[in-house]
Amino acid sequence: MTKIGACVRAKILVSGHVQGVGYRAFACRTAASRGLTGGVENLDSGQVALDVEGPREALEELLVDLKKGPVGARVSQVQVEWSRATGRHHDFTIW
Repeated sequence: MTKIGACVRAKILVSGHVQGVGYRAFACRTAASRGLTGGVENLDSGQVALDVEGPREALEELLVDLKKGPVGARVSQVQVEWSRATGRHHDFTIW
């Protein structure tokens, strides 16, 4: 397990056609495969929100994948807010 001090937190907001296309499951698999922790959820606005923690490099790689999304998704924008890791999550889940 990576030490919290070596990790960062990213609050990510994904816009576009990202609901009803398996985007949350895609994001969960992709984040978990990189050893990241946190969760993903659909918002009433039609966007998908992620709260992710882990090494900055792994988060940057995740962002590249999130901009592509799964087949059927059309991502128009990915916004990121960086902060310190909290260490409160132990795995990555769909909320």
